[in-house]
Amino acid sequence: MMDIIKVEGLSKSFGTLSVLKDISFTVGQGKVVAIIGPSGSGKSTLLRCITNLETVGGGSIAISGAAMVRDGVYADPRVLRVLCRKVGLVFQNFNLFPHFSALRNITEAQVHVLRRTSREAAARAHALLEKMGLAEKAASYPCELSGGQQQRVSIARALALDPEVLCFDEPTSALDPELTGEILTVIRELAAEKMTMVIVTHEMSFARDVADRVLFMDGGHFVEEGVAAEVINNPQHERTKAFLKRFDG
Repeated sequence: MMDIIKVEGLSKSFGTLSVLKDISFTVGQGKVVAIIGPSGSGKSTLLRCITNLETVGGGSIAISGAAMVRDGVYADPRVLRVLCRKVGLVFQNFNLFPHFSALRNITEAQVHVLRRTSREAAARAHALLEKMGLAEKAASYPCELSGGQQQRVSIARALALDPEVLCFDEPTSALDPELTGEILTVIRELAAEKMTMVIVTHEMSFARDVADRVLFMDGGHFVEEGVAAEVINNPQHERTKAFLKRFDG
């Protein structure tokens, strides 16, 4: 099975603060990897490095076998653009354009990044809105949508670019508990379709049930990793045990 993401010896610092320390892991095609851990442990920074929103200090990242960065040196900009398109990111705070309708939020990047025609982009957007249960919301603006609906639009926007892997940065953290379930349902459906995903989450039961592997992160490095159910239900490291005691179920 091919590794869609391969990270080796990744490091990242902000000034004198070391945020990522010698991070290595892989994500196989069609697999779901959940990254858990306390706030400030480096989880979101790791996703931002994988999606090229942050530059790394050292180490290597390969996407579908091609080097995005090798030993801290980035690929040619043209290669980098191609590789970055293979990785989608869903933000915790939606990041929709407030002055665009749901439909235009999904079509804009298709037209400008993938060079699809307006008709092609709209057809893809309508299909994705229907998939998200939002077919009737195409003309609605973000302010007219609930938080859960906005997050489903942002997922559709990421999927519209046909990424090979989809990253989620705490996709339910900005939602009321009542709306969390609808987003987790969408992600479960994507997992059932064998979408390759990396999910930073505080939803432990969700991580246990949906992810193939769980990585527990603390202090900028992985403390424990393994089969999701085993890590969540029977952690071996004392730090992991202490963290998981805070969660019920």
